Amino acid sequence: MTTHPLPRSMIIRNDDIQELILETPEGHQHLRATMILQDGTELVFQEATVANLVRAYIILKTHPTTAKTRLRGRRLAEAKEGYAEWQLVEEEDQGAEANGS
Repeated sequence: MTTHPLPRSMIIRNDDIQELILETPEGHQHLRATMILQDGTELVFQEATVANLVRAYIILKTHPTTAKTRLRGRRLAEAKEGYAEWQLVEEEDQGAEANGS
């Protein structure tokens, strides 16, 4: 498979997506999400990445005042059993309040 460098920043709109596949590939235990764009570009996300995106979305959408949330990657000295050493974790300062304070 040939890989092409992705732009440093891109906004993917719903109509940019040709297909979205969520599956557990044969021989694997964890889900993978494959997003196929209209131009044929395929973006593959591991289950932990999708889970982090969903977690951040839920934090933001369900909090009554938070207008921004940020998960930052770091290597944990101790993690719960079954969790990878590298994790995206919430920053203490979750960002601007919706009311500007």
